[in-house]
Amino acid sequence: MAQDEQAPPSGLLDCCLYFTSNALARVITRMAEKAFAPVAMTPSHAFLLMLAIETPGISQKDLADELHLAPSTVSRFVDALIRRGYLEKEVSGRNTFIRATVAGNTMKEAMDKCWRGLYEDYSAILGEEEANRLNELIRTNGKKLEEFNA
Repeated sequence: MAQDEQAPPSGLLDCCLYFTSNALARVITRMAEKAFAPVAMTPSHAFLLMLAIETPGISQKDLADELHLAPSTVSRFVDALIRRGYLEKEVSGRNTFIRATVAGNTMKEAMDKCWRGLYEDYSAILGEEEANRLNELIRTNGKKLEEFNA
């Protein structure tokens, strides 16, 4: 190697937030998909339904904001959950409001169990304190990056 050439740093991708956060996202996604398999829902569908149960009449825009998803993605998820009989929507002018149906509300306990199971699974691996600390770091720094790039 010539004197003015530099060797790439060791662990090039390990020191890149983009790659490490995507690797973490893939791992936690697999864990979440496994955890929510008993309710035959993707984690995103389940969390959307949980938000609709928690906040009856939530706007589709607020769902998108809460889930950090594009409005078109939330619209597809809502439509899928409507087809399954878990949600209903009410359109008022330019706004769409979402409510869980009776069938959707009956899913709450099972989804809560899946969510607790996911938390217990990653907490068993990371330790509860580290899992909570990691979640807080990701949440607060994600907000900072989001605000900066808004």
